[in-house]
Amino acid sequence: MDDEPLSEWVKRRDMKMGQLRAAPLVPGKGLQGAHLNPDAPRVIERWNGHIWEFYGFAVNLAEAQRILYPDNKVAPASGSAPKLGPGTGRHRKPQAPR
Repeated sequence: MDDEPLSEWVKRRDMKMGQLRAAPLVPGKGLQGAHLNPDAPRVIERWNGHIWEFYGFAVNLAEAQRILYPDNKVAPASGSAPKLGPGTGRHRKPQAPR
């Protein structure tokens, strides 16, 4: 067999410990995409290496995202967009033949 060494598996498993996820509290449905039912309350769960355990609660998707991703602050736009240089460029639409 081509099994990975146990030490590599343990490193991979330990990297995920403490990871958080938000699960919507919608009756009769399992885990779904985060965009479905954005106003539904969410339970925040933390991976302990074996099972997902209760960590917290959020009233909607926006609050759950603030808990899951606290460092994602929207930076204010500084100035205008960068100026493009002359020419057609590699990813620009080519001009139609005349």
